[in-house]
Formats: sequence, structure tokens, C-alpha cells
Amino acid sequence: MCINFYILKKDPIIAVIGLGYVGLPLAVAFATKYKVVGFDINSKRVTELLKGHDATLEISDSELKKSLALNSDVGLRITDDPLQIKDANVYIITVPTPTNKYNQPVLTPLQKASETVGKVLKKGDVVIIESTVYPGVTEEVCVPIIEQVSGFTFNKDFFAGYSPERINPGDKKHTVTKILKVTSGSTPEAATYIDDLYASVITAGTHLAPSIKVAEAAKVIENSQRDINIAFVNELSKIFRLLDIDTKAVLEAASTKWNFINFTPGLVGGHCIGVDPYYLAQKAIEEGYNPEIILAGRRMNDGMGSYVAHEVIKLLIKKDGKVKNGNALVLGITFKENCPDIRNSKAIDVISELKNYNLNVDVFDPWANAEEVKDEFGISLISEEKELKKTYDTIILTVAHDEFREFTLKNYTHENSVVFDVKSFFPEDQIDGRL
Repeated sequence: MCINFYILKKDPIIAVIGLGYVGLPLAVAFATKYKVVGFDINSKRVTELLKGHDATLEISDSELKKSLALNSDVGLRITDDPLQIKDANVYIITVPTPTNKYNQPVLTPLQKASETVGKVLKKGDVVIIESTVYPGVTEEVCVPIIEQVSGFTFNKDFFAGYSPERINPGDKKHTVTKILKVTSGSTPEAATYIDDLYASVITAGTHLAPSIKVAEAAKVIENSQRDINIAFVNELSKIFRLLDIDTKAVLEAASTKWNFINFTPGLVGGHCIGVDPYYLAQKAIEEGYNPEIILAGRRMNDGMGSYVAHEVIKLLIKKDGKVKNGNALVLGITFKENCPDIRNSKAIDVISELKNYNLNVDVFDPWANAEEVKDEFGISLISEEKELKKTYDTIILTVAHDEFREFTLKNYTHENSVVFDVKSFFPEDQIDGRL
């Protein structure tokens, strides 16, 4: 049953499919001990990486160049040619799993990646999925595609596993090898092999789940739980603003209890927290169950951008500030601080709603890539402070980049200006409102 497992354990050659925020750090980690081929369909991304630069900033230029320069026994090779991964015997798929405009899971990238693997698969090979999915996708969606394209039989000719990614973009402390890894496999032998493979490079250790579906479910609830907790404090923030109570002060007081979990209000975007709950919700609905709490949390968090904009407008009216044809400055367009990732950024909801009130909106972010922002949102990004206007009728901080600590609000405001702080970042005496 376990064809070629002895050979694989002795000399694994790993192909990582998808070289984004998840795939590249994983490929570099495995390349310290194994031959690794990194494949991506984005030729521009491949060219950039071959020159030794990672625009996501997850891997430093020096670390990437070192990985590419290792000898023939170990090291990383990067390509956009799918035929270059045919010599691998372990295939790890790390492609995006987004949602569409109706918040439904989009599995197309994962399905295409499964086809790519199926075309080069050999007997005894192992396919591991890292992309976030709902329980059942690995065995019910990916495996049938691989079987059909390759002509091989699952758990006889090839094996599968699921090991959910836990990458936290921009986090230089909790990097891929320092985060405990959940693993799983389609047979006991496959599970042991996959767990041993990850354990060889993950210094934080591994946790072998009893099944692929358990591992898939564990991943999707990690971010669903966080999403619901943030939705709760976002609702608290709305209530306390109506009561004229400082939410931050309330949370600080409540946090003195040993078992209080301290979440803070804010905009919930990115590739995980703002997306993963919809994957679990979709599967639940397919099974005839309406996931009320999960979807209520999503509704709350998805509406926070519009809420922030409305609160700013109300403050402007109270201060006799200019709304129609006024000038607004939004500080931050990435989905989180100190990171260039703009995927599913909810700052755009604030910007769009401000524009609905006929405000002229400038967006300043020293971390985001101007070309990506233009392509994704149609916004001409300001990357340097010297490009800003002299004054603004309102300034809204949406992302707490470290660089903004040096930003002097009074240099860009006047008597009737409104400063709103989504992240409780600036001193209280310099702002007019915060969540």
C-alpha cells in the first residue's frame, strides 16, 4: 500500500506550488535541508525572486539569495515552467483561496494547482495542501482532480495530506519555522511521513491530527474564532460610543481580570480572518445548517469601514468642518500594520464611503506598493509625506504603521479638522474620536 515511502523518506525532492506569503517562506525553510523547486504562474513574481528580492518582505534579500545559491544537494530553484517540477516526489500546494463578491469560496486556484500536479505526478508521490479550505476539500475536490488528470488511484498510487498554513504577514517573530505545525495524512503511514517531513524543519514542533478533515477544520476555526471575538469588541465600541464611554479604557479595566481575553476593535481584512469564516459557513449551509454566530460576526466586521466613515462625517458636522469637496487623508491602505499586503483591505471601505460624501481622499501609506494599489483599487497612492497637501479637513488613521509615530497631526490640520483614530494609536489629546 505504501509505495515508495522508504525512497521518499531517504531522499525527498519538494515542489512548492505558489510562491506568495505562504509558499515562499515554506520553500526557503525546506531548502535548508532538501532540494526544493518553487513554482508560480506569475512570471513577474518569478523574475523578481530570481533577482533575489521578495516584494512581500517575508523573506529578506540576503536570505533569499542564500537559499538560491546553495549547492545541488539542497537549496531552492524557482520557475514558472510546470515541467520543471516533474522530478519532485512531494508536492505542496500553497495557492490562494479567496471568496467572490457574494462571499462564496473560490476554489479555482486550488483546482488549477491540482491539475498542474496531476500532470507530473508519479507513483508513490505525496500531495500536501496548505491553502485554507473547508473540511473535505482535500479529499473531495483536489484528490478527484489529481486522480482524473494523472490516471492514478488515491492511496494506492499516490497519497495526500493537509497541513494548514499559519503565516502571519509582517510578523518577524512568529515565522514559519517558529509556529507549531498541524499535519495530517490520508493513511497512517502517509501521516507519519508528512509529520516527520515538517518536523525536520519546523523548530516549534508539529501536531499530527487524526485525519485530513480534522486538520482542515482546525485551520478554518482558528480565524473564525478570532473574527467573532473582534466582532464582539467592534459591537462594544459602537455601544460605548453611543454612551460616550471610552472603549479603550473599558478594555483596559476589564483586562485586569485574569481570564479576560483582550481583543481590540478595528477593521478586519487580509487573506485569513476576513475570508476563512465564509468557507466554514458555506460548508455548513450546504449541510443544511445556518451558522448564525459566524455570519453575524462577519456582518459586523464587514460593516466597520462604512461605520468609521459615518462617524467621521458626524464629527465633521459637529465641528462645522467641511464635508462636500473637503479634503480627507487616510493613513494606511494595507490590511495590517508594518506589512505591504493589501489583500482584502478594509481601509478601502472607509475611503469609498468618504468619497460618497464628495470628500477628496488622499491615501498615504509608506508600506504599500503604489502599482498594486492602483491596479487593485484604482487609487493613486501617496508614498512620501512630502507629497501631502498642506492641510486636511479630516485625517483618519486606519493602519498603525510604525512610521506614523513620527507623523505630526497638527502640521496638517486646522481648527475645524477632525482626526479619527481606528487603532487608538495617537495620544488621546490629539484626536477627536476613536473606536
